[in-house]
Amino acid sequence: MSEKTVKLLNPHLETAPSDYLYHLDINVANTGDTTELQHKFGDVKFICVGGTGSRMRQLALYLRDVLGVQESGDPVDLCERGQRYAMYKVGPVLCVSHGIGSASFSVVLHELLKLVKYARCQEPVILRIGTCGGLGVPPGTVVATKNAFNGLLRNEHEIAILGQRVVRPAQFSEDVNKDVIAFGVDANDGFQTISANTMGTDCFYEGQGRIDGAICEYTEKDKMDFLQKCHDLGIRNIEMEASMFASVTQKVGVKAGDVCVTLIDRLKGDQVSITMDQKHEFEQRPFLVVGRYIMKLLQQ
Repeated sequence: MSEKTVKLLNPHLETAPSDYLYHLDINVANTGDTTELQHKFGDVKFICVGGTGSRMRQLALYLRDVLGVQESGDPVDLCERGQRYAMYKVGPVLCVSHGIGSASFSVVLHELLKLVKYARCQEPVILRIGTCGGLGVPPGTVVATKNAFNGLLRNEHEIAILGQRVVRPAQFSEDVNKDVIAFGVDANDGFQTISANTMGTDCFYEGQGRIDGAICEYTEKDKMDFLQKCHDLGIRNIEMEASMFASVTQKVGVKAGDVCVTLIDRLKGDQVSITMDQKHEFEQRPFLVVGRYIMKLLQQ
């Protein structure tokens, strides 16, 4: 097998005669002969993931134009029968929804990693595109993540495995981060794209220090002290996936990046106040950045 194909850290996969990627509704009936998957997915070089199926459909349509893919009509959801996630293929790019939070994302991430292994994809890059809360940056700022911090403000991801606490580092690929900034930014964009740290929490309300949830047992000052501590660590955005995403991809040696646009500055409040039109425009900004990055790498 080529050195550029994905090698996963699970020896059990090497002896399994078949593997049903249940949530993607992809049945690998014979792991010893994955020719069909190689024909269908072997050319994939980039996997773009985001929270909702509708956003990934929009990205697929956008990338058609950027990549010059000659297709018409609605993109085909390759996972529609599974009713869990959505997946669209645009040339060498997969656009896949992951739901909200690390728990939902981790399910599809494991299965996507197995898919690119069976399809023998060559050095695929996984990019998360989404929205987030900002920290000391204006709404509409695009943040390319360097290091991912968890809700304990540690540059790691923690998971319970067989009743034991397992902690893994959570850094994204330095090459991907640098190239996203180098190739994805245009001086005429009209918005700022920065490289910074990200906090990925397990909760949208208490875990992110909000005071507008159903439960809140801390003061406004407690919240602001916590957010300032985050800011001091170089954290400029907060979401719910980065630490898990960074740790899993780092563990298996697959290059990955996280490119999200801020909808709010948490140092100025907890509730999103932009209009839906502004939100829609902001959501297109990571498309622009990632689209340019992908085109540049495909041209090399």
